[in-house]
Amino acid sequence: MIEERRQNHEKRHREEYVIVLDFLPNGYPFDKRPSHKKKPIAQAIGKNYFSLLEIVPKKEIFLQPYSEVYIGEGKREQIHHIKGRLALDKLTNTAQSELKHIVKKIVDENEKKFVDFFNRAQPLTTRMHSLELLPGLGKKHMWEIIEERKGKPFESFNDIKKRVKLMPDPEKAIISRILKELNDNEKHYVFVDKR
Repeated sequence: MIEERRQNHEKRHREEYVIVLDFLPNGYPFDKRPSHKKKPIAQAIGKNYFSLLEIVPKKEIFLQPYSEVYIGEGKREQIHHIKGRLALDKLTNTAQSELKHIVKKIVDENEKKFVDFFNRAQPLTTRMHSLELLPGLGKKHMWEIIEERKGKPFESFNDIKKRVKLMPDPEKAIISRILKELNDNEKHYVFVDKR
């Protein structure tokens, strides 16, 4: 029973799709092996849990930054295997410079999912609410959000801005929180899977 639960948890937290941050057709420049032994490598970010991953494409596949690639179970058209997770400081300069833009793209494409966070967020402890983890949101905004969502759930980032007075931009707050969590030194993780 415990083993089955662990496997279900792992399945739930596996990325199905990633977005390419950087592609190195000749491998890493710091790799000292002869060029014929180097393999192409890509750095990517997961669309569901923002996992930073190193992926190896199949032969003759050239991955473009910003392209979406399937890495889930079953037949993968472009990816040979997933090499592993990456720490933020292991990203190439190109990947680091694209990271914020790609996180914004993921948030934009999944606005409902992130608006639902405002509709469903719960307390973490008796003194702290998960809404307070968002940069720029204090107790005052937290209580306004909780009161507003009781009447009617929020439908969009614009709806949140309209209904909560002096609310910092909710989309920017979500993006900032994701980037903070990717930095790997947070006590609580809301959007990034750090298993």
